[in-house]
Amino acid sequence: MLMKSIAAGLAGTALLATVAFAQSPTATTDKAAPSATTATTTTTTASGQWRTSKMDGLKVYNEANENIGSVNDLLMDKDGNIKIAVIGVGGFLGMGEHLVAVPYEKLKFVNEAVAYTGASGAAPGTRPAGSTTTGAATGTEKTTTTTTASSGSKWYPDHAVFNASKDELKNMPEFKYSE
Repeated sequence: MLMKSIAAGLAGTALLATVAFAQSPTATTDKAAPSATTATTTTTTASGQWRTSKMDGLKVYNEANENIGSVNDLLMDKDGNIKIAVIGVGGFLGMGEHLVAVPYEKLKFVNEAVAYTGASGAAPGTRPAGSTTTGAATGTEKTTTTTTASSGSKWYPDHAVFNASKDELKNMPEFKYSE
């Protein structure tokens, strides 16, 4: 009885293996080769990379930690390199906002939040007189700093720094998208 069960099991397994083998393709097609190449060149992790969708609306401060605007858009060349940051200055809820184009390499990105010590009733985005700040960036070179585990999962920096005042940006020529 045991031998009959073993023989039946082996016969069933052989039958199923034959059906599965018959369904698999025997020749490779041209379509399979690019997908295999793509699978080996793509990465599944992007540690230290920023999502451009999260850069929209990123606050921009000057070196005195004054809020001078926010990133509205990033423009890239045909090779995918970001060349221009469009910054919105002034306005309220997007109305009356003055758009200016600045070279992307002139922005410095900072992962630490702008922390204020001083008047506790100060409005966000303003720097109270006599207060000290931390988290400000010095210089105008573009850097990518490493983040700690708590801020590393954000996929975007805390803010950007551009060496200009709000008035200087408002006096720059307005950027217009050409159609």
